[in-house]
Amino acid sequence: MKTSSPQLSRRTALALAALAVVLGAPTAPAFAQNADKWPEKPIKITVGAPAGGSADILARAVGDGLSKALGQPVVVDNKPGAMGGIGTDALFASPRDGYSYMMAVNSLVSEIPFTVKPKYDPFKDLVPLVEIVNSPLVLIANAALPESNLKDMAAYVKANPGKVSFASYSAGTLSHVMGLQWNKIAGLDMQHVGYKGSPPAVQDVMGGQVQFMFDGPATSVPNIRGGKLKALAVTSPRRSVALPDVPTVAEQGHPELTQFPWIALWSTPDVPAPIQTKMRNEVIKVITDPAFKQKFAAFGLEVDPKPPTVEQMQQTLRKEAQVVGDLLRSINYKPE
Repeated sequence: MKTSSPQLSRRTALALAALAVVLGAPTAPAFAQNADKWPEKPIKITVGAPAGGSADILARAVGDGLSKALGQPVVVDNKPGAMGGIGTDALFASPRDGYSYMMAVNSLVSEIPFTVKPKYDPFKDLVPLVEIVNSPLVLIANAALPESNLKDMAAYVKANPGKVSFASYSAGTLSHVMGLQWNKIAGLDMQHVGYKGSPPAVQDVMGGQVQFMFDGPATSVPNIRGGKLKALAVTSPRRSVALPDVPTVAEQGHPELTQFPWIALWSTPDVPAPIQTKMRNEVIKVITDPAFKQKFAAFGLEVDPKPPTVEQMQQTLRKEAQVVGDLLRSINYKPE
């Protein structure tokens, strides 16, 4: 059997290296060098929702902290619509150089793909880089309604057949799915009205155009405290620090409604690993700062003292997707 000579092997290696340079394919040391210099220009965080929602507020707070630490501007770009799809498209259209990210809730992967057919593979094309906060949803109602708990709410809906609606901050999200689940559990006929983010949905709940909504605390808590909304329940396993007088769904006899969604900073898998690691570490420094944690705890948004790893988040997403899929099949959900 003939074997390649050492000289031929060396020539081959040199030729392949030269080809990599011609094609612009960076080597591992080049990635490391890029990470050492990163960031050399502004960083962009896309939010697939309008200004004023939880993801937007967190993106701006994280961006401020990163800008101070890294010495580069961090720009928040709101791209609401299409169940977060417009924002996701913007992320995918960006260069994969470590300067473009997305702030979004876990439903981007665990829920929305069940209700629409996305252009991407949620488990292959997106990477949850850092969990920023986790929080319950709050079941809110128009302040003029006399109902103050789940039992009273169900009685009100049944007394007004075909006349009651619930909002969601986007179709296909947990805000929507939980309304459908509550409909089935309690035998209700509430109609769903989807919005492009929490702020416009909350405005319509306050205005009486829709009566109820499962909302995130960042947009609902200030209005509850101001008397503009009424809180009927929180979906966390324990009462929210931000709303200590509001009982959980489990306390009201419905532990099956318990949910604890989370918001993360997302990337794409082809961003150089050294840059992803550096970005993750810098974000963790920002969110674990006591001032950051205290600020958002007041709104019921909790920072994990030991943020989960990327691998742990990916495992959680797969489990959540299984649960959501089973739930939607159990209620015979049909995409709108």
